Amino acid sequence: MHNMKGINSYYRELTEDDINNRAHRAFVGGMWEEIGKLQFDFMLKSGLQPEHKLLDLGCGCLRGGLHFINYLEEQHYYGLDINNSLINAGKIEIQEAGLTHKSPNLLVDDSFLIERFGQKFDFMISISLFTHLPLELIHKCLSEVRKNLKPDGIYYATFFLAPASSHTEDIRQEPGGIVTKYNSDPFHYSVDEIASVAESAGLNFTMYGDWQHPRNQKMASFRLRN
Repeated sequence: MHNMKGINSYYRELTEDDINNRAHRAFVGGMWEEIGKLQFDFMLKSGLQPEHKLLDLGCGCLRGGLHFINYLEEQHYYGLDINNSLINAGKIEIQEAGLTHKSPNLLVDDSFLIERFGQKFDFMISISLFTHLPLELIHKCLSEVRKNLKPDGIYYATFFLAPASSHTEDIRQEPGGIVTKYNSDPFHYSVDEIASVAESAGLNFTMYGDWQHPRNQKMASFRLRN
């Protein structure tokens, strides 16, 4: 069932002991406070308001989600992830943060089936999702995003940048020292490659670029075509 099996490690379910020991925080890349606050601050600067409905696509165990849940109105946060154990860890994080009254909407799905929420979204965000996906799954993701954005909605997603399309050599991304690859996780892509897959999925692409990510992930935005 898992589209990502063999592509990356995010299908692996954590044990109850792992979660009790907070291993889920390291499993999603660590830097829990830093990257959680970074994405929250970015979305505030991008116009996120408490009344908006936000989809956190590839939400993991809510590294950024806790910030969004706290800020948004009740039931306005939506998180989708492939990994059931990370969603369960996120629910524990919600309880420990005293945020259960916000009633966030969490869903496990391995096919980006956003329509299962029955909502159109003002904003969507994916931090460290495209970095683990081949282009055909990025296309699938963007196609589903297109169906579920409001007419003026925006989807923000990060990726590792390559200097040219089909760049077959490994790249050491600085800062952070992550080594990205052409055809295995973690993946890198050129601006043209992301723009092309966005166009084929029916979305307009804009390169946002550097947003001070500690591992050099770049930000892109996607909107519906007029």
